[in-house]
Amino acid sequence: MKIRVYYEDTDVGGVVYHSNYLNFCERARSDLFFSKGKSPILEEGHFVASGLEAKFVKPAKFADELEVKTELKSLKNASFSLYQTVYRDDELLFKMSITLVYLDKDFKVQRFDAETKAMLETLLP
Repeated sequence: MKIRVYYEDTDVGGVVYHSNYLNFCERARSDLFFSKGKSPILEEGHFVASGLEAKFVKPAKFADELEVKTELKSLKNASFSLYQTVYRDDELLFKMSITLVYLDKDFKVQRFDAETKAMLETLLP
């Protein structure tokens, strides 16, 4: 997914705030669902981050065009893990591993139904 760095994403020096890399990755995750005609908020529940590990490699700056890449690491019955990277051209700027769990409307961990699991399998090759 391509993302342009806007003024609101940066500090006074024109460098992207560290927390905005998480926002960029969140947008890319949501876009995976949208690209399949689905929403990341499902009728019976939704996904939440249960853990992540991030590494800031180099700064992105105002007006940069970035690409967020997402790879499926693992898929279980109630969670999945992704590896996401942010690049400027061929230069790695940020990388993150994140695990998301599925919660029902009562905020309890719940297994995906078969249709949701199948959809997740098709989101990422």
